[in-house]
Amino acid sequence: MSRPTASDVVDELFSRPMEAGVSLALIAVRGGEVIAERYGRSPENELAAAVDVTSQTTLLSWSMAKSITHAAVGLLVADGLLDPDAPAPVPQWAGSDKAGITTLQLLEMRSGLRFDEDYVHGDTSHCIEMLFGGTDPSFGHYAAALPLDHVPGSVFNYSSGTTNIVARFIGDLVTGRAGGKPAAREAAVTKFLSSRLFGPAGMASAVPKFDDGGDFVGSSYVYATARDFARFGELYLHDGVTQCGAGERILPEGWRDHASTFTAHDPESGFNYGRHFWMWPGFPGSFACHGYEGQFIVVFPDRDLVVVHLGKTDVAHSRGLQTRLARLAELW
Repeated sequence: MSRPTASDVVDELFSRPMEAGVSLALIAVRGGEVIAERYGRSPENELAAAVDVTSQTTLLSWSMAKSITHAAVGLLVADGLLDPDAPAPVPQWAGSDKAGITTLQLLEMRSGLRFDEDYVHGDTSHCIEMLFGGTDPSFGHYAAALPLDHVPGSVFNYSSGTTNIVARFIGDLVTGRAGGKPAAREAAVTKFLSSRLFGPAGMASAVPKFDDGGDFVGSSYVYATARDFARFGELYLHDGVTQCGAGERILPEGWRDHASTFTAHDPESGFNYGRHFWMWPGFPGSFACHGYEGQFIVVFPDRDLVVVHLGKTDVAHSRGLQTRLARLAELW
């Protein structure tokens, strides 16, 4: 029996039974050239009819946005406005036991703050309450108010709240003040991300979303085409230099290594965590953006390869999806 080709594995992804998941977009880029690209069909639901996905369709990042937040931090570090090793600039922590939490500890998901990331099970989900509960117009303010359960830097706890704390003070630094009118904050951060990150990286379709406090929802909400998510992967592949490493540097030198520095191993998923990026242990040197329901941007530096997958895959079938993506990386 012949060995499956990459095309065979792509066919498997896009022909899965509905209950095993739906692939909406897959793109692989090597050396700046697209070597594979496939689009699917978004199924009908109670809110929308079925629609064919194309190269122009913008899709939701979910937690891949956390890695985009890491890039925004890098821009502020390059500007000299933020020191990752210093206490995070969170005004509501002044004089409290949280005042010493550093930006680096937030990026490493080791703040010590309480946060239940559960999306489905259990009686408590800070993530659902933060994003959908209407508890606080600013998601970052909500998360920053949660209790400190551990010594900062001592315990890994993956937390969308942590990222939104970072996104909130990104807004403070961009506007030059804490708080302010939500519309003004949203406009300033949109301009900052568009002019300093999305524009230079060639991500013309990218649209960040904001909470009612005017803060970028850096944990979860960026819309872009699959091609533009691939361009974000290429930006990190080339350590923050645009146009496949031949353009301008927009992130600090070494910011790629900053993202992929080992912080913790997550036994539940089997992946390692860095600083708002994941790493795939089966591929040394790789690093990735992960999002809910099977959103991935995976960077394989030794292969000069970026692989993007977007779709809707339930957590019960996530291992099957990940296995297929790993097989593709081996075949390309």
